Amino acid sequence: MLTWPHPGTDWSSVLDEVEPVFLDIARAVLRFQHLLVSCEHVLRLQSLERELNQYAEKYQLPGRVIGVPAPADDTWARDHGPIALRTSEGKTELLDFRFNAWGGKFAWEKDNALNQHLANFGSFGTTPLVPVDFVLEGGSLESDGAGTLMTTTECLLAPSRNPELDRSAIEAMLKETLGAERVLWLNHGYLAGDDTDSHIDTLARFCAEDHICYVACPDASDEHYSALAAMEDDLMQFRRADGSRYKLTALPWPDAIFDEDGERLPATYANFLIVNDAVLVPVYGVPQDNEALDIINSLFPEREIVAINCRPLITQHGSLHCVTMQLPAGVVNP
Repeated sequence: MLTWPHPGTDWSSVLDEVEPVFLDIARAVLRFQHLLVSCEHVLRLQSLERELNQYAEKYQLPGRVIGVPAPADDTWARDHGPIALRTSEGKTELLDFRFNAWGGKFAWEKDNALNQHLANFGSFGTTPLVPVDFVLEGGSLESDGAGTLMTTTECLLAPSRNPELDRSAIEAMLKETLGAERVLWLNHGYLAGDDTDSHIDTLARFCAEDHICYVACPDASDEHYSALAAMEDDLMQFRRADGSRYKLTALPWPDAIFDEDGERLPATYANFLIVNDAVLVPVYGVPQDNEALDIINSLFPEREIVAINCRPLITQHGSLHCVTMQLPAGVVNP
């Protein structure tokens, strides 16, 4: 799922730079699976649907594009998109958590209504969309697919999201709503320029049930050094359900990237996207890109590694995983 940038978003002044990134993501996804694209501008959506489906047909790709006209404040589908759940009966549900733009930092009303708009349009077929009265963004959670969630205290305990609930109540809600058995909390870690209050998908990711990769800063003079060293210690203290330690793999630390105002941007290799048979990896035009690709290739040896230049995305403080949301097979049928 992609929510396409349009002139009414913060991308308005750089659409010519950011749309090629979205097109690269769309073409890469179509090599492996179908794609749901929503866009507020109907004419642009129609041209996108036509262009991308012609591309898929020309190269005999397995994916097809489904275009849906829908209002949107921004493009961060990871956070306003539905979170898919497989029930104990083997059925799929799409959970529609409340979205308030990371604690009311930006406009959010259109994005909060987007999932219901898509459902009303028939985008999810017969899969039910279940509203959940709790503020939660998809980028704030990592799942190993086997009962364990990983998240950060800075995000989920932020008073601008669910101020009436403490940590134990939030953990109980996650377990009940998402069917989790355990929640692992990172108490440290951040990226300068990040608007999300330390989303887990910028810091640490499951690459297997027993393996976590994470952002590490080796430069003691860097402002991130202490927080990320403390986060590494948090990860070393984590245990699997059987009491064993996790395998840990550090990802490279990219050279600092700044915007035109001198603000540091949150470049991170942890923001990769797993699709069918491949992993899409954000790169930024810095010397560490190749090392990051090699390491992620070693973590997913059975998958093709596809580099996507995401430098334009981080100017708005997010990256590849942040602008996408996966949907299970059978939910969208082009």
